[in-house]
Amino acid sequence: MYKETLPWVVNYNAAEIPPYTIPDVLKCQDGTMVGSKEQWEAKRRPELLEIFRKYMYGQVPPKPDKVEYDLLTEKKDALGGIAIRREVRITFRMNDGRFRSFVTLAYIPAGAKGRVPVFVGLTFMGNHVITNEEVMMTGMSYPLAPDKQVRGLQTFRFPLEYLMGRGYAIVVASYNDIFPDRSNGWADSMYNLFFSKKELENRLDDYSSIGLWSWGLSHILDMLETMPEIDTSRAAVFGHSRLGKTSLWTGAQDTRFKLVCVNDSGCGGAALSRRLYGETLYSMVEHNNIGYWFCNYLCQHSLHPEDLPFEQHQLISLVAPRAVSIHSATEDQWADPTSEYYSAFNAGPVYSLYGKTPLANPEPPAPDTPVGTDVSYFLRTGKHNLLPPDWMHYLDLADIYLK
Repeated sequence: MYKETLPWVVNYNAAEIPPYTIPDVLKCQDGTMVGSKEQWEAKRRPELLEIFRKYMYGQVPPKPDKVEYDLLTEKKDALGGIAIRREVRITFRMNDGRFRSFVTLAYIPAGAKGRVPVFVGLTFMGNHVITNEEVMMTGMSYPLAPDKQVRGLQTFRFPLEYLMGRGYAIVVASYNDIFPDRSNGWADSMYNLFFSKKELENRLDDYSSIGLWSWGLSHILDMLETMPEIDTSRAAVFGHSRLGKTSLWTGAQDTRFKLVCVNDSGCGGAALSRRLYGETLYSMVEHNNIGYWFCNYLCQHSLHPEDLPFEQHQLISLVAPRAVSIHSATEDQWADPTSEYYSAFNAGPVYSLYGKTPLANPEPPAPDTPVGTDVSYFLRTGKHNLLPPDWMHYLDLADIYLK
């Protein structure tokens, strides 16, 4: 239990972590135990999905009345001739006249024989930060300093040439065009398709920004059905930090994603909520003012994660039997790498129900030594970031599951 005296201090001493329990992933709310994949799919999986929607990430956003796809630009010899580049606007319309849109940026290997697998994700700023090419500047609904509006600012996080060489397409959009990442972003988000201005003056109790970002990722995958070069049956979802939380929630819900890549997601993502080390639910809600990432129930109960009817290894288990890869970084203690490993390990019993391979060792591996296949974990040396070594491991797994 947290110290309830203020100021609250982040704990980085493993010896001072209060005792905690990791609930049995196969134990249902009524106390019965799941013993087969059929029981899992019929009872426990739907139960857990509803629990996470009610208590953490909020309900699935409504469906728009109509969705349109418009090709804005196409360059068939992008990246020096190795890629096809497309910008497509996705527009959502309601019968009452309301509409919203966001622009996706796709890079597809040129000259591929047959349809190619794809990685789908969101950017923190705009599409223009992943490339030095002249693409549209997006994500401007969130105020950024001029130095954040530079083309190619985060090319180190998106090794496009490497992805093309390995035979994978990548498609991104700016998360700020779906829900601006600020506490008062509700009225400027895609939620204004479905709710009135008055309803959006304050936060929506049963919805969240992560829920809406996840909704956007699934709609991007819908759009990719219109691209003949891409095989959407071989799709991976990826995300870093808060977008790692988002990719995990997306993979749990949308079973079309066959590989779920979760990078440095920390608390509210892969890390256990009950292991009070580094980032915690309480620190996010009360100290960092980012409770809007989650539904209001979680905000009201963030002080006592031991009382919540779920734990994050259960979220990872919802990806089964599809592949999931959890990544941490040695210097990212805020995200509690040890906890992220424990969470991945304790999702294993569900993978075993399907005859898949869980993580074998209850203790984390040494840095820079990826372990596992169906459930995989990689502790990269370095800081909180998405870097080429992360992509190398994700693509090695993709070669197994998407090719």
